[in-house]
Amino acid sequence: MSRQLTYAEQVEVFTRLRDLDPHPKGELEHLNAFTLLVAVALSAQATDASVNKATRDLFPLADTPQKMLALGEEGLIPYIKTIGLYRNKAKNVIRLSELLVQTYGGEVPSSRAALESLPGVGRKTANVVLNMWWGFPSQPVDTHVFRVGNRTGVALGADVVAVERALENHVPVEFQKLSHHWLILHGRYTCVARKPKCPICPIRDLCTFEEKTPA
Repeated sequence: MSRQLTYAEQVEVFTRLRDLDPHPKGELEHLNAFTLLVAVALSAQATDASVNKATRDLFPLADTPQKMLALGEEGLIPYIKTIGLYRNKAKNVIRLSELLVQTYGGEVPSSRAALESLPGVGRKTANVVLNMWWGFPSQPVDTHVFRVGNRTGVALGADVVAVERALENHVPVEFQKLSHHWLILHGRYTCVARKPKCPICPIRDLCTFEEKTPA
């Protein structure tokens, strides 16, 4: 069972991750707040790469709620049918576009509650938009962040909300704006699910995971 890292250990973990990648960025391609919102909504249970492949043709044609509504659900589906759950996601994108026009003047709102009121937008999606577009130090927790947080001791929690709270409570403030990017990338390329690459891990000596992969 991992233990929660101390403050000094947290500082060292994120200092090392920052030194390796001072300016981490989300891998979902977008043009503005609306396309970021749509991209994150489409990425649920799908890879960023599959979403990017679909939206490279979609976003130049529909980069505002109004243009998305003009495209319509049936017009949207051919662009995103390679993404999992595409029919339900198409319905949500059109419905959220309608609400953005009707309720928010065609603009993406900048509060978590307003974002979560939109169809297909959960807490993680709202936190991604708040963080990546407005620079708010919110803590989106996806499968990578959840796994890495619990495995390393950076943020322990039985569910995503508990891990989010642990990140807010334990990650030093100077790292909070970018911490989820570092954790996602670490989980995607090093601290992978089935066989973590512990021998090349830059925070191996700080990680509290007991079943480290041997060299």
